Amino acid sequence: MTSNAPWPQHGPPGGNGQRPLLPQQTNPTWMGQVRPGHYLAAPANEAPAVNTVIPPGAAGGRTAGGVIGLLVGGVFLAFAGLFLVLPYLVGNTGVTGFVVGFIASLVPLGAVLLAVYVIDRWEPEPKRLLLFAFLWGAVVSISVTLILQPFFALAAAPPVGMDYRTFAVTVQAPVVEEFAKSLGLLLLLVLARKHFDGPVDGVVFAFTIAGGFAFTENILYFGRAIAESGTPGADLAVVFFLRGVMSPFAHAIFTGTTGLILGFAARRWHTGMSVAAFFVGLVPAMFLHSMWNSMGQDFLVQYILVQLPIFVLAVVAIVLLRVAENRLTRQRLKEYAAAGWFTPPEVKMLATVSGRRAAVRWARQFGRGPQMKSFLSAATELAFIRQRILSGRDVPAHQLDEHRQLAEIVARRDAVLR
Repeated sequence: MTSNAPWPQHGPPGGNGQRPLLPQQTNPTWMGQVRPGHYLAAPANEAPAVNTVIPPGAAGGRTAGGVIGLLVGGVFLAFAGLFLVLPYLVGNTGVTGFVVGFIASLVPLGAVLLAVYVIDRWEPEPKRLLLFAFLWGAVVSISVTLILQPFFALAAAPPVGMDYRTFAVTVQAPVVEEFAKSLGLLLLLVLARKHFDGPVDGVVFAFTIAGGFAFTENILYFGRAIAESGTPGADLAVVFFLRGVMSPFAHAIFTGTTGLILGFAARRWHTGMSVAAFFVGLVPAMFLHSMWNSMGQDFLVQYILVQLPIFVLAVVAIVLLRVAENRLTRQRLKEYAAAGWFTPPEVKMLATVSGRRAAVRWARQFGRGPQMKSFLSAATELAFIRQRILSGRDVPAHQLDEHRQLAEIVARRDAVLR
């Protein structure tokens, strides 16, 4: 995109060639801490003063080619995996069981995807990456699981005193399934790192992968309740209540721990650290998965005393992550405001949910709702680009992204005001 905006000039004040001291408010939260040696002042805006975009009262990685290649590869793997997964499902459920299971599985899937939408509203991930994540979970990770399970059974034997069925449920399934799901997270971090900024992104991608995996697994369980029971209606109701009502987020929470740890690793990008974080993140995911599968006759007691508190803890953690992300966005935009790219009231609007909603409502009165949404999205992306710069990783590439995004901010502001 071309723009008349001047090329932003980076550099410390004073012209002595040294980086500026780390300002006191640079780290407003525990998330995305900036090291003093990585700090760079925001580029100054050499253009005339900006025309503020604010309604009355509202102020209260890799290149795109890597992302496209990732999506194309994911679609190809998913298509190939269907030739393994589909016969497996239909063979275990029958056609009727498969159809009923497919329809019933849409309900818990909808709950997980709704949670993804809510978590991801602040800085939405590209839809093509969410599509990759879903396809990986629903088809590719299932295929990987089906392929690896026989090899795992040959390589690992149950300990003395444990029957094979118990071993398969409490050890084999958690290890193989979490590895298969989390492999997609690792690919996203390595090949689409530009869009994998931190723990919130890790949770979003993990929930999407896990939602896809649970969707396919639920087809199997719901379909079997139809195909293998003398009272299919009653059995389906029981299985649906256990999996679709009591535990739609079970897989999401398991894999979410891996996504969380990989997200923290993304803050300090390094290939070796990412791989190490992948294996570290598998540990809590496998542990939680094994705990869930180990619940037996005292299922209800363990569900109330153990699983419900874990779910509540996961909700609290996600809320804290969102709050920290919002504060980080506000601080990074304040730094651009100090350099002349935004006005202080604009920053207050851009960094609050209520301010954003008021801005969109105001813009809709003049037929500029889509343009305002575009401006809000561009500002959020700019804040995250700055965070990438301050992380000290791939700084020149991200500074180029910053220049393009600042030009985009100018153009999108003009589109709202014209």
